[in-house]
Amino acid sequence: MDLNLQPRGDRGRLKEVEALLAGSSIVACMGDRLTLASFGMAVPIWSHLRAAVTTAEEALERVREHNPDLLIATEDLEQGYGIALVQAVERLHPPTRTLIFLRRENPLVVNEALEAGADGVMFVSSIGQARGDFLKALECTRDGGVYYPEVVREMARESSPQDAATQKLLQDLSERELDVLKALTTGLSNREIAEHLVVSSETVKSHVSAIIGKLGVRDRTQAAIMAIRHGGQLIPSS
Repeated sequence: MDLNLQPRGDRGRLKEVEALLAGSSIVACMGDRLTLASFGMAVPIWSHLRAAVTTAEEALERVREHNPDLLIATEDLEQGYGIALVQAVERLHPPTRTLIFLRRENPLVVNEALEAGADGVMFVSSIGQARGDFLKALECTRDGGVYYPEVVREMARESSPQDAATQKLLQDLSERELDVLKALTTGLSNREIAEHLVVSSETVKSHVSAIIGKLGVRDRTQAAIMAIRHGGQLIPSS
């Protein structure tokens, strides 16, 4: 595969990443040392990187130390398991946004990553293709959104077990709340949802709060995951 790493004359993506990461701090945890080193030396990344480690234990220590804005991990680690690390970080420091790259492209692993609460789930195979999942994930998660590309949503939806109780909770949402919830699953921020639905951002915030309360979940990420996995026809794939 011919990776599209740096198109000639195209500096726009570097500037986009720099803008998206402005003021942010990052902890990276990857099992492959070459990948980790290459990631850490990337121009838009290195100045924001607080730690680059290869084991789950080291990553948790650095999260405790730095309270980073962003954890970027791979599924495979030298010691530990990337998905379990995401779940631990979600519990240890909920404000940290968690992005994970999966090598195994199958529904069981996708659902495991969603259940762990990852804010962004991507496949390693997407790296270097066109504009890429990573930039899109940064865009979506910067303002509190989630990033689950369509292939991830489809795998999760098709392989999730039927849960009548959860489906009942979703059915009890109003039509407008379902519209907002569907927008959440595609990674839109409150501002973008407001523009899409032609309402105010404050109205969207009220709907999001109502959705979280009615579904009994912790935050908008958990609401989006519930909708993706159990929404069925209520929350069709975009």
